[in-house]
Amino acid sequence: MNYLSNIKKYILIAIMVVATAIIGYYVYGKNSKNEEYIANEEMIANEDKTTDDKSKIVVHITGAVQKEGIVTLDENSRVADAIDAAGGLKEDADMSRINLAYILEDGVKIVIPSVNDKDEENNEKNSVETTEDVEVVETIPGSSLKSGTEMININKASQTELEELPGIGPSIALKIINYRNENGKFTTIEDLKKISGIGDNKFENIKNLICVK
Repeated sequence: MNYLSNIKKYILIAIMVVATAIIGYYVYGKNSKNEEYIANEEMIANEDKTTDDKSKIVVHITGAVQKEGIVTLDENSRVADAIDAAGGLKEDADMSRINLAYILEDGVKIVIPSVNDKDEENNEKNSVETTEDVEVVETIPGSSLKSGTEMININKASQTELEELPGIGPSIALKIINYRNENGKFTTIEDLKKISGIGDNKFENIKNLICVK
């Protein structure tokens, strides 16, 4: 009889141990897994948010498009993508002067020319000596270059900095950068005259404000 009582006692103890282990698993194990799951979800969400922030650019598009203004695009988007985001081109857009494949950077301003702009440009060229062409992409111009300002290094200057030079508009500034990327650094400031739109008169106005150091 005592033997049977001892067996029942051992069985009861074993049941209590198993029950305690099961309860502990559900109370502590699941909570731990839930906390780990939530932490992982938050980490993934933060990583996705960071990735999204880095992969977007904001540009300003004006001119011959349906909706002028600010548009948000994916990184490495092209002019064609900005035009689509602005509702497409107007009928008077001058396609011959639009580089649809140009890769955009954050903060640039895109001016889509129209055929009417070209007529006005030709009229201006008849009265003012210039060979500057109208380009599609331009950065927002900075303030005018003032006397006493440090000389601009044409081998390192950004488009905005180049536009601070007298007579250097967005299109010529872009040509300077493109020339630099394709041919390497300028060896002398006189090399600027190799760029279409920079003649002797314009060079004389900026030669004392630039350097190639």
